[in-house]
Amino acid sequence: MELRQLRYFVAVAQELHFGRAAERLMIAQSAVSTQIRRLERELGVELFDRSPRHVRLSEAGQDFLPAAREVLDAARRAVGSVERFAAGRGTTLRIGTSTGMGERLDQVLEILQRDSPATAVELFSGPLGVRLARVGAGEWDAAFARGEVDVPEAVRLLPLWQDELVAALPAGHALAGRGTVPLTELAGLPLLLTERRGNPPLVDLVVGACHEAGFEPVAGRRLGSLQDSLASLGAGKSAWTVVYASHAAQLRHTRVAFVRVTDPAGRPLALPGVLAVRGDAPEDRLRPLLDACRAVARGDLDPR
Repeated sequence: MELRQLRYFVAVAQELHFGRAAERLMIAQSAVSTQIRRLERELGVELFDRSPRHVRLSEAGQDFLPAAREVLDAARRAVGSVERFAAGRGTTLRIGTSTGMGERLDQVLEILQRDSPATAVELFSGPLGVRLARVGAGEWDAAFARGEVDVPEAVRLLPLWQDELVAALPAGHALAGRGTVPLTELAGLPLLLTERRGNPPLVDLVVGACHEAGFEPVAGRRLGSLQDSLASLGAGKSAWTVVYASHAAQLRHTRVAFVRVTDPAGRPLALPGVLAVRGDAPEDRLRPLLDACRAVARGDLDPR
């Protein structure tokens, strides 16, 4: 019996879907199915009741799940004990990053280097569900996220800052020269926005703000990425999209303008930035990262 087989089993037990579990684990679905079949052969029982329409835990699987979780928790504690032992000789933090962090991520890394030079950082990217699963499994120390998101049982969210959004417009548009634009003035322009399944908090925020402003946003043709959308705007397409202000501060687009946008109450559009960590994560290990994030949130970026 291997730890990876237990991880795969617990993931499928949580998702009750082999495809979604494989996506969370960032491996092929066939690998998940193969390893669970091997585990079932070794145990001599079927852990799941499978049909073309659903996957459910069998009675044996229900009995096995708490024990499998205990083994994985014990493995994480064992790894944690070694990490705590090594903490005095320097720490390597494994952090999942969120798209569009821009200068915020740069600032966090600069403060870590300034205040905790013995702390090394390894950065990873991936979809939100994967980032949360990696943290929950103890494979990553933390992951950045935005908005109210569902997290695995072992994970908690720490509030960090508000990530403001700005509107991106063609540089030649009449609104492009304005410092701040009320959302209502964008009502007639097509909105280039990702599909909701790709970023529910962002889409809900923007579309909800449009509804509060009294209009249904005109859906523009969805493009493959933010870069594609900005290129289309730069080519003169009469439309708009949203970009995190921290990301926009690092973009160099002579043909695209970024303007502050406000809701009917005069408030900027913003999503809360959060840090996902395990509930049992050693506080001393994460302290340098948390201190750096709090310094960025306060604007405390001056060298000491």
